[in-house]
Amino acid sequence: MATTTTSTTITSSNGKWSNLSKYACRIYFLLIVFQVPLFRIQCRSGMCTTPVQVTSSQLIASEVFPLPVVKGLLYPGAILNGLLNNTTVPSWNNLLSIYNLTEIKEASAVVDLQRLEVLAGSYFCVAGSLIGIIKPGRMSMFGTLLVIWGLVKEGILAKPANTDPTTAVFVYPTMLIALICAFLSVKYDMKKVVKSVTAQPVARPLKGTTKSKLK
Repeated sequence: MATTTTSTTITSSNGKWSNLSKYACRIYFLLIVFQVPLFRIQCRSGMCTTPVQVTSSQLIASEVFPLPVVKGLLYPGAILNGLLNNTTVPSWNNLLSIYNLTEIKEASAVVDLQRLEVLAGSYFCVAGSLIGIIKPGRMSMFGTLLVIWGLVKEGILAKPANTDPTTAVFVYPTMLIALICAFLSVKYDMKKVVKSVTAQPVARPLKGTTKSKLK
């Protein structure tokens, strides 16, 4: 009876945690894809406030993906920002000029090389948000922590040094929401956790062995 109750409790908690990670993945996806500002940092295109902007500038400059794919990544956030700021939907053809990406290939790559943690973390954040909708994983959490470390390194440790206050690192409160969602998006198997902490049965000596010792 106790075993059945424990099994039911584990299944119930496992289902609740599964739903929680699913909702966290969805919220994280919306934060990333719709380009909710999380930070402000220098990038190749000027000043970037989201992982999508950092990733897109690097993808266009390196020509890793076709241009329509990168524009498709930028478009949902551009629509939301256009509706909130100008109540207009931006044009697909003017998308690169909106994000200052028309001459990104001629821009210096030194800015990105000095902020490799933010660049790599942004890649993981974008990829993790897309993959997390299908299957929750640890990529979003790893990317978010990497971005935060890059921001801390530049903002507190001053590496690289920055004397211009207009280009100083800034972290928005929404970064905390993204961090919480990234941690909650990791799906844990509660059955395995319970099995790992369950006490192992104590081995008892055989009756024949006990009798032989008594003789």
